[in-house]
Amino acid sequence: MTNYSTLVDILRARASSQPEQLAYTFLADGETESGSLTYRELDLWARAIAARLQSLVTPGTRALVIYPYHAGLEFIAAFMGCLYAGVVAVTDYPPQQSKSLSQFQERIISSQATIVLTTQALLESIQRQLATNPELAPKLKDLPWIATDRLSLDTASDWQQPQLHRDSVAFLQYTSGSTGTPKGVMVTHGNVLNNSEVIYQGFQNSSDARALIWLPMFHDMGLIGGVMQPLYGGFPVVLMSPLSLIQKPFNWLQAISRYRINASGGPNFAYDLLCQKATPERLANLDLSSWDLAFSGAEPVRVETLERFSQIFKPCGFRREAFYPCYGMGETTLFVSGGNKTDSPVIMYVDGNALEQDRVVPVTKEQKGARGVVGCGRTWLGNRVIIVDPESLTQCPREGVGEIWIAGPSVGKGYWQQPEETERTFNAYLKDTNEGPFLRTGDLGFLRDGELFITGRIKDMMILWGRNRYPQHIEYTVQNSHPALRPNCGAAFSVEVGGEERLVIAQEVERTYLRNLNVDEVVMAICREIAQQYVADVYAIVLLKTGSIPKTTSGKIQRRACRQRFLEGSLDVVGEWQQQEGQQSNITELVSNFNMGAT
Repeated sequence: MTNYSTLVDILRARASSQPEQLAYTFLADGETESGSLTYRELDLWARAIAARLQSLVTPGTRALVIYPYHAGLEFIAAFMGCLYAGVVAVTDYPPQQSKSLSQFQERIISSQATIVLTTQALLESIQRQLATNPELAPKLKDLPWIATDRLSLDTASDWQQPQLHRDSVAFLQYTSGSTGTPKGVMVTHGNVLNNSEVIYQGFQNSSDARALIWLPMFHDMGLIGGVMQPLYGGFPVVLMSPLSLIQKPFNWLQAISRYRINASGGPNFAYDLLCQKATPERLANLDLSSWDLAFSGAEPVRVETLERFSQIFKPCGFRREAFYPCYGMGETTLFVSGGNKTDSPVIMYVDGNALEQDRVVPVTKEQKGARGVVGCGRTWLGNRVIIVDPESLTQCPREGVGEIWIAGPSVGKGYWQQPEETERTFNAYLKDTNEGPFLRTGDLGFLRDGELFITGRIKDMMILWGRNRYPQHIEYTVQNSHPALRPNCGAAFSVEVGGEERLVIAQEVERTYLRNLNVDEVVMAICREIAQQYVADVYAIVLLKTGSIPKTTSGKIQRRACRQRFLEGSLDVVGEWQQQEGQQSNITELVSNFNMGAT
């Protein structure tokens, strides 16, 4: 693939040499084919969109790309249309409710986008919301919109190929949601090409591969792994809406069985969800024998999940050695490390107490306090990982746990219009040797014989249902879910339950509500809002006496102290709820009746 300089070169070559080859098949409901694209069709559609963009904006302009979950093919065409026009795509999740419009406006301001691409139906939906609530996002009304599903393909002949090279920014990959100041990683064509080759080699892909991806295409794992990798490798992919996994998880496995898929995967939680939903009736007609690469990334890979999934689905032909743990992030395009496809997952048992003190002490599985840690493979093609003491900024000894620093051609150029944050995160140097620059990940881990093991995070960020979640964002949502809850007096944190990261809410109650507090009503309001806005569920909620939550002298919430007191049972609780052992999550019921994207 070294003869390609940009992603545009690849699609143009595919459309020329193999125009009628099937590229993408989409299952909007997770079961029925709703559409497909050949390379010729995608190239034609992308050129038509690009020609329209070129008539309105100049190369280098940012374009907000927002599509409903069910419009996967339209999203792919719009994304490629941006690349064909030399326009920087700014991807975002589809609107979940009217307040999302203000979040779109924040994304537009942050990226300085001057045009929006979407479907006609979503455009009309947003226009109706703006007509009744113009104060929500006034800037959205001032921008030109392109409904790409209504464009005439005849304009494709007007397309002019832009001047692009490997260092040209292809898109902005936002990593922080709408919490604080959004951070858009500047990902270049060269970054994607390098990372695509890394994935291609690590997965041992070929033109005979058959992939299935249900992950959101608006984010790195779905975009790079599900859209770019099949294009790069020249093999077909079946795509599903992520709502299919939430509403009917077994659609994923049924599609693997039906299409004889060999490569598919997702975060750890997805495998856990399938284990929870497994019944003899659902297992009876599955054939997973073709599935020889089940990647697991985007959140810590749990030993318990690998073992449980392998045991439950072994009768369906699934093999434990198919699991492929890996590690990555948006700042590195996607993929950082992974093993050899033919190798079984590497599991190391260490002393749990020592690990909490950032020391690696190998033990046997049977030893008391042993904790299993799953290896996430090694780096590839010039990308490099080192483990650094985050305080001294020097490399850790072999037995030490430290911050993961990364260097290499897959690392993005930095955060868009955030020079200070870019300098702090993307330009780190070792203090004693001045070696660098490195990307500081904020993740903790260690290396053993070249294998990378992830142990935790420096930051307060949580991973819930496969996505990074900042506590400040969840706390804001909780405090606005019911009038009984005090603003700026709550903490969101996670605890480990059964090998999984679970969300806990500790929240003060307004003094006027203490006497007649309806705990069930408040709990349901919190759970509903979190399910709708984050597609995640809550493990426990503790409602606290006014003025009792741990804070610093300057008024900042002490989340770690709050978590510790929750575990000790020493918080001043006036009402509480906790999901009972064996109780099914209510996430499916809460989400399935909620409009996750405009139709």
